[in-house]
Amino acid sequence: MTDRTRLPVFRALLASVLGLAVVFSLTACASQPDAATDAPGGEAGEPATEPTRVILASTTSTQDSGLFDDLIPAFEAAYPEYAVEVIAVGTGEALEMGRNKDADVLLVHAKADEETFVAEGFGTERRDVCYNDFVFVGAEGDPAGVGAAVDLNAAMTAIASGEAAYVSRGDDSGTHKKEKKLFESAGIEPAGDWYLVSGQGMGETLKIASEKQGYTLSDRATYLSMLEALDLAIVREGDEGLLNQYGVIPVTDARNPDGARAFMEWVTSAEGQAVIGAYGVETFGAPLFFPNAE
Repeated sequence: MTDRTRLPVFRALLASVLGLAVVFSLTACASQPDAATDAPGGEAGEPATEPTRVILASTTSTQDSGLFDDLIPAFEAAYPEYAVEVIAVGTGEALEMGRNKDADVLLVHAKADEETFVAEGFGTERRDVCYNDFVFVGAEGDPAGVGAAVDLNAAMTAIASGEAAYVSRGDDSGTHKKEKKLFESAGIEPAGDWYLVSGQGMGETLKIASEKQGYTLSDRATYLSMLEALDLAIVREGDEGLLNQYGVIPVTDARNPDGARAFMEWVTSAEGQAVIGAYGVETFGAPLFFPNAE
């Protein structure tokens, strides 16, 4: 075969090879996932979106008790469009965050202050979520006789006149607010060497009381969740004045009002209430919080 006869054959083979290459290229492109339609969580023709942040200002007791370890993942599973950032502070500071619009929703436990917060226009509404109770804890043996006192007024007098230390949170939290009301009702202005102020959350305050072998007022959930690390016993419980009610409040003009509303609706729904009511049962044989949303 001459060079002149070979040239048309070579050109035909080259065209065939190039044609096959184009076919394979198009097939490979068609098999690649489309970033806009096949991304996890995205609908056909819609890009996947990142969840929007919901800032929840709450108490150190709900954080230290471990409740949020169950509650927040359950909410985010129900509402994957939201991601909750918890800021655990005292109730007074959480309410102040709401006034400054530094939080979208509050979960706190000082009902009178919460109702004032809403009445002043800083919150859209308030709903009951759950309750537990406060307990007085102290050294085994109760040297000041707090448990033997005839009522809460007598118990506060026993604390003030006893030789054992009392450790206050002193942080304007719901627990601190309750403590101040109890001392006030007993006609006592707490001061002196026996009255120590931690300025910290419930968990740290319990640790200090344990080290000092002193008394403190605690929500039951945080105390029980830390029991193995403490050398403290419950010395008084069950008084009517020791109820600890929690409420949820979406902040007026919050940065994420839809997320705040969704959290309130979910935490007061049957699903959210079930998560709250189940928390602690496996470990302690009883709930640490009792759901009571209406």
